Amino acid sequence: MNWKLTLPCSRAEAEAMHEDDEWLEQFENLPTLVADELEAFNDAKWSIQAYFNAKPSQHDTSLLENRLGAKAVVEHLPDEDWLTLSQKSIDPVHAGRFYVHTSTNKGSIPAGAKAFLIEAGQAFGTGGHETTSGCLAMLDRLHRSGKRYHHIADIGTGTGLLAFAALHLWPRAMMTASDIDPVSINVTRENASVNGVSLGRRSGQVTLYVATGTDHPGISARAPYDLLIANILAGPLVELAPSFSSVIAEGGTLILAGLLDTQVDKVIRAYRRNGFLLIERKDNGDWPCLRLVKRRQYGHRRPIRASGRTSQPPGDFGTW
Repeated sequence: MNWKLTLPCSRAEAEAMHEDDEWLEQFENLPTLVADELEAFNDAKWSIQAYFNAKPSQHDTSLLENRLGAKAVVEHLPDEDWLTLSQKSIDPVHAGRFYVHTSTNKGSIPAGAKAFLIEAGQAFGTGGHETTSGCLAMLDRLHRSGKRYHHIADIGTGTGLLAFAALHLWPRAMMTASDIDPVSINVTRENASVNGVSLGRRSGQVTLYVATGTDHPGISARAPYDLLIANILAGPLVELAPSFSSVIAEGGTLILAGLLDTQVDKVIRAYRRNGFLLIERKDNGDWPCLRLVKRRQYGHRRPIRASGRTSQPPGDFGTW
């Protein structure tokens, strides 16, 4: 693909472009459209890159400009595979005992590391973002400290990486992984096959569900969990606090990530109200990873009203 047009847009505009089949049919030379989040959690600061295999016509350029109400920046690219080049620019990640790479940046796997091949693609959680690498490091520390878990859930699994890592550490566990987006579950299936991770409903296998938060009968049936991982966004994390409390065993561990350091206090308050105690906070740049434990209850306890759902829309991934 030798030509690229870049235009500013909002998140809503970017998503609408991918869903409008009739509009796409108007192109003389159909481009590959890539949406990019320019500022984390800022839905107004996105962009669209349209890749063409030939110089775009004025008709195609005008289609994009009229759609977004912005002037396109046109670039002539070298005659190379832009997707491969973009993946080569991503460094492999070494977090705890885990080493995460794409097919184009494998590098030299450190001695004793568990390697996972996770391609950059349609789902969040490739290891390159501080939230995911922070969770990997947190899981590794828990295992090294002697923690043992038997029923684990990864809510908002993205690529499946955190579920795979947890199952590697506790290979006899019942592992449940879910995501609001069916695309992520398909990506997780592919990644499981590539990395030799078994899918199924038995211990030592990953059970997959498409679910909004914990709102799925399969997730409820497999509760209570003694470890739950949620690397999503601050808003959904706050909304899901009652739901997580309802499916985590007393004394169980909760790992939260996907929030900025400016959002920590709000998230912690929500979980304190639902019976959790903050045990550990590890910051990775501006992205904290929190470890909480559900307090044991004695005597009468008010029931927690939890829908299990979140208002987070499908495809609402974080950033690299």
